[in-house]
Amino acid sequence: MFDTEFLDIPPLTGAGGTVRLPGSKSISNRVLLLSALCTGTTTLHDLLDSDDTRVMLNALRELGCGVRQIGLGGTTVEIDGLGGVIPNPQADLFMGNAGTAMRPLTAALAVLGGDFKLHGVPRMHERPIGDLVDALRQLGCHIDYLGQDGFPPLRIGQPKLDLKAPILVRGDVSSQFLTALLMSLPLVAKDSDIVIQVTGDLISKPYIEITLNLLARYGIHVRRDNWERFTIPAGSHYQSPGVLHVEADASSASYFIALGAIAPGAGVRIEGVGADSIQGDISFIDAARMMGAIVEAGPNHLTVRRGAWPLKAIESLDCNHIPDAAMTLAVMALYADGTTTLRNIASWRVKETDRIAAMACELQKFGAVVEEGADYLKISPPAHWTTGAIRTYDDHRVAMCFSLAAFNPAQLPVRILEPHCVAKTFPDYFEALFDVTQTSPALIPVICIDGPTASGKGTLAALTAQKLGYHYLDSGALYRLSAHAATAVGVSLDDGAGVARVARTLPVRFRGDRIFLGHDDVSDAIRTEAAGMAASRVSVHPEVRTALLELQHSFRRLPGLVADGRDMGTVIFPDAPLKIFLTASALHRAERRHKQLISKGNSATIAQIQQDLEARDARDSSRKAAPLKPADDAKPLDNSYLSIEKSVDQVLEWWQGTRPF
Repeated sequence: MFDTEFLDIPPLTGAGGTVRLPGSKSISNRVLLLSALCTGTTTLHDLLDSDDTRVMLNALRELGCGVRQIGLGGTTVEIDGLGGVIPNPQADLFMGNAGTAMRPLTAALAVLGGDFKLHGVPRMHERPIGDLVDALRQLGCHIDYLGQDGFPPLRIGQPKLDLKAPILVRGDVSSQFLTALLMSLPLVAKDSDIVIQVTGDLISKPYIEITLNLLARYGIHVRRDNWERFTIPAGSHYQSPGVLHVEADASSASYFIALGAIAPGAGVRIEGVGADSIQGDISFIDAARMMGAIVEAGPNHLTVRRGAWPLKAIESLDCNHIPDAAMTLAVMALYADGTTTLRNIASWRVKETDRIAAMACELQKFGAVVEEGADYLKISPPAHWTTGAIRTYDDHRVAMCFSLAAFNPAQLPVRILEPHCVAKTFPDYFEALFDVTQTSPALIPVICIDGPTASGKGTLAALTAQKLGYHYLDSGALYRLSAHAATAVGVSLDDGAGVARVARTLPVRFRGDRIFLGHDDVSDAIRTEAAGMAASRVSVHPEVRTALLELQHSFRRLPGLVADGRDMGTVIFPDAPLKIFLTASALHRAERRHKQLISKGNSATIAQIQQDLEARDARDSSRKAAPLKPADDAKPLDNSYLSIEKSVDQVLEWWQGTRPF
């Protein structure tokens, strides 16, 4: 996950490959709660591991439910059902911004009773829950508002249930209110049928279909009369299905369906969801086909490739059945041949943010003409593309769908602010996107930081890469690795051709601040003074430099690269948009190196170290192959008296000056 202030996505030019989607959020949180309410132990496979599911898991633990995560990744979980009895009847539960946890859990706790406080992030306290509370109060539940009426936070007490009359609930605000009642009322349907009557037009019916389907898996068979009346039979009793596999998230599939429709290339295969999906958002493929996408659907996979181009505008589309996935259509409309209108999306306004207002605002940053109505968006594509920094409003779906704007024909980058918000449902979304997208290497930005030994370029480059979410190349490590590997197989460091043969096949991996050669962590072995001197010896061989050139170029991957060395800006990446030549006086560098050596228990004097550094500077500057010198367009940065934090700030300031935002 990109846990950075922003993520710059370079212009993208193609797509192809396979993506495996994470589990459905809607299904995951439903089956977590159902497994906790039932009798017996349930093993859930392919569960979504995200912020919202962690909220539900933490709440279940607080209530005394047995929860065991099996293996790595958090996608297999065992839940010990409570059988309708809560071991800890008093709890303070933090629900984050997870509507799929907050609303069903509110209903379940309200009918079972206890002393519970449910609260979340500020946005959760702006999301309406009054219609659900009104319905629960009808049957005798005790719920108090702790802030503004109609919104969380809530206090739940002991109920005095009266289940004789039908329970009325509005259906035109959020389908989660009806889902909450359907999931909670089987707990008290012992002696007679319980009837739920929906008032107003029920929105997001496919999400109710998910709920009914899952209830049946847990032994509850609800009778439905159209979409107005739902009857929970007397004697209903939750029973564990034993094992349940969570299908992949159809809403998340929409971004890769759109990707296949927009991007040239061999197409995108999406695994984990297909024609047999129980999720309503799978209907997004019908809308994508209307816009010109070629979609092949198998039972549990989809293959999508570009068909009509530009995409075909949709004059008017009722999106009530795909409320989450429809946001992706709004971005696809940027690539259409006319105006697209998305209707019946009023529920967007009570989601993680006011999505109608948010999408209208952000679409205009690309030059689109947007008309915003109470329950619709009308989008005309840009006459002249522009770009901007996309505010995500802490809404995962805003962040994900606007990543697709990076295919703009003007080849402008797109900045996504607070990209970590995708952790709500798809923590590795951007990694998955970059795995199946392509662009010209020249469009992938590189920051080069060159400088002499002990100038601090490695630390500066690594921290800059971390701030930007970019890959990091320690080119000096490649020469150290070459010398280390050559010595291990008995090749003389003076044998340029021999060292080059070793260098061409280096199985090198960088993982954080650790460096691996094959399966061996050689980080400490190549960071000694002796290893540095060995690297300097092999770097003078033109054959070695040529052998490592292709390897260094391979680090230029999406979304960008920060590379440090001695010839990054002059030889390896001469087209880099930002080149920095970092230096400090020999004395300051000697003092820094002295501290490092002393901390490792090595003895040396500052004078000796300074003499060695000056000798190495002279050697590196006078070598015939790629001598140490600043690139003609490099920015000089003397950090003799700068902290590392100030140095990073300076690099980021220069970098911002190269961006079009």
